Amino acid sequence: MFNNLNKKNGAIGIIGLGRFGMALAQRLCELGKEVLAVDESEAKIKEIRNYTEYAFVVDNFTKETLQEAGIQNCEVVVVCISEKIDVSILTTLNVVSLGVPKVIAKSVSYEQGCVLEKLGAEVVYPERDMALRVAKRIVAANVLDYLSLNGGIEISEIKILDKWVNKSIGQLDIRKQYNLNIIAIEQGNNIVTEISPQYKFSKDDIIIVIGKKESIEEFENH
Repeated sequence: MFNNLNKKNGAIGIIGLGRFGMALAQRLCELGKEVLAVDESEAKIKEIRNYTEYAFVVDNFTKETLQEAGIQNCEVVVVCISEKIDVSILTTLNVVSLGVPKVIAKSVSYEQGCVLEKLGAEVVYPERDMALRVAKRIVAANVLDYLSLNGGIEISEIKILDKWVNKSIGQLDIRKQYNLNIIAIEQGNNIVTEISPQYKFSKDDIIIVIGKKESIEEFENH
């Protein structure tokens, strides 16, 4: 199975190949990561084998079965079977007990997420997060995307306003007025990370800013 690697290789385990798990496994493979995928469906395992040779059909997600597949040799394991809450919780417990350094578990509800966190997993809510992103883009038309961090901090990707064209960062004084820091500027296919106050915005520039949620919302409203 997958016992010839150890955690130092940075292998990533994906348990459950639904839409989320399949898309995640495929993208990680495309990024050059070593991926171990397990699922009960032979058809899904056959599909993911176009991306990784480490893909195995399993009858269940017990500790013994996962160990036989080699899940304990992964540095990170993502449990992607949130719809079956009992299976999700038991599988997460089994992965944690195998000593995997980082366990991420998909959840569909706050209550399920609380249990998974108590087991020692980092919890993600894909459907909720996507809904929040869509809502953000509806409410703030100039926001292209955003990422929420701990402590009420956000990173937002924002289209510049037309009236900013040919004005410098120093003139707009975004840091002083809104307590935000510009960490990058996208210019088509180019990304500028070394930013000076003298930089003048061009049409279609996109800025990536970091700051408190309230500051970003104030900035977006303005």
